[in-house]
Amino acid sequence: MDLGTPERERQALHGVVTPRRVAGVLLAAGVAAALLAGVAGGLARVGVVPAMLAEAGWLPRAALAHAALMVCAFMGTVIGVERAVAARHPLAWLSPIASAASGACLLAGADAAAGLLLAAAGVAFTAVNVLLVRRQPAAHTALLLVSALAWLAGNLLFAAGASGGAVLPWWFAFLIITIAAERLEMTRLMRRRPGAQASLQAVLGLMLLGAAASGPWPLAGGLLYGAALVALAAWLVVFDIARRTIRAEGLPRYMAVCLLGGYGWLAVGGLCWMATAAGLPARDAALHAIGLGFIVSMMMGHAPVILPAIARIKLLFGPVFYVPLAVLHGSLLLRLLAGATDLRWRADGALFNALALALFAATAVGAAFAWKRRHGGRQAPTRTP
Repeated sequence: MDLGTPERERQALHGVVTPRRVAGVLLAAGVAAALLAGVAGGLARVGVVPAMLAEAGWLPRAALAHAALMVCAFMGTVIGVERAVAARHPLAWLSPIASAASGACLLAGADAAAGLLLAAAGVAFTAVNVLLVRRQPAAHTALLLVSALAWLAGNLLFAAGASGGAVLPWWFAFLIITIAAERLEMTRLMRRRPGAQASLQAVLGLMLLGAAASGPWPLAGGLLYGAALVALAAWLVVFDIARRTIRAEGLPRYMAVCLLGGYGWLAVGGLCWMATAAGLPARDAALHAIGLGFIVSMMMGHAPVILPAIARIKLLFGPVFYVPLAVLHGSLLLRLLAGATDLRWRADGALFNALALALFAATAVGAAFAWKRRHGGRQAPTRTP
């Protein structure tokens, strides 16, 4: 994170307590709480309730708000922080603050207040992306603005009390287009094939059309949305630089494994989304193939690069990073294949999904300490463009 002045950098490096540092700690606590509550709510939805949480009054609310906690209060806040760091404007922090606060409201049962906060977060986030597009007019920044508008649309529908079938396509579009924009930017590092950018825009346009149609026309909208996801997965496999970096070593290969595995799950999610629209019992598979198989795989792959940029935490990469990734993909196979016919296997798969997230968090913490030990316990200042 850019601390703005040498004096602020000096204070940060020497542990001086400042209002900005306190605000950062509170925001990080909100993100962590949203993630933990979202995971606990997801487990409760499949009948897995840890003994220590059996009497927790907030757990039923976390189960009901599972998607909002994970997509908005957790991922929306993390992405909002990343974008605020890039914007370097104090008002850019309004979006992650509002989305983090929405998580607390959801757990307190204040759904109306949560909806208003998410609407405000969407407006602020869109304004930040308008600023970034004006600073750097490019295809990928324009797509990031489109992703912000998708999140705003989903948040407004959520605040208005729309059904999950109308809201979730927009929320997923927010995350999916964010990832697609970042991958489009990476294609600058290789010779871009003719029609690559235009075909991506066409696929994403069909996805947004499917999202818009999913509320009033669930069948047509769902079929179009799912087909667009499958087409996007194919585009990413064909054009992404991961096809080359898979032959590299170390971190580049690990990131490529995360990316290519995620693209496979995106295709599965798209097929299951179409099956759900057609009336087949594939909703759990659709949501979690995308939410865990695709989005969390992207998160695991990008964390060693993103954390130094937004949190000034450097990670020492090692083969141990493959462990939580393997657990994630293995548990998804268990949940979506065996769990399709046996709810017990679905619950076990969900439990191992949560274990994969915990293992990744532990791996990241261990990698941060390992980096400190190797470099004399100092975290070098990190600036972002």
